Amino acid sequence: FMDHTQQDLLAFFSQQPQALPLCKAFLQKLQAQHPETHTRVQKTQITFSNRHIFACLSFARVRKKALLPDPYLVLTLGLPAPLASPRAEIKTEPYPGRWTHHILLSTPDDLDPELMGWVAEAYAFAQEK
Repeated sequence: FMDHTQQDLLAFFSQQPQALPLCKAFLQKLQAQHPETHTRVQKTQITFSNRHIFACLSFARVRKKALLPDPYLVLTLGLPAPLASPRAEIKTEPYPGRWTHHILLSTPDDLDPELMGWVAEAYAFAQEK
């Protein structure tokens, strides 16, 4: 699961260290739900994959900067259909039958069963491709 080092994480969060606990809470839940997930800390995002990438965490701009909570992270999920939820800030269909969703996270309470259900759906969707 942990393909990254603590240094990689600290480097990724150097600009916004207050978001690191939120990331760690997500990693914990993800590890419990999908222990075989591969995690890669990259320059602009943290990717989670099985056979394919199914989720990313980043500091993507989903709103004007003034409207973003502090701390925040954006969870990006690939799903077979659009989510009918106001929690999905941005939904796009990059190609037919694949929907990319950007979901704003700002507290560990955001990592609720609904959200983790979407993560499980994205995981299964990536696994089937």
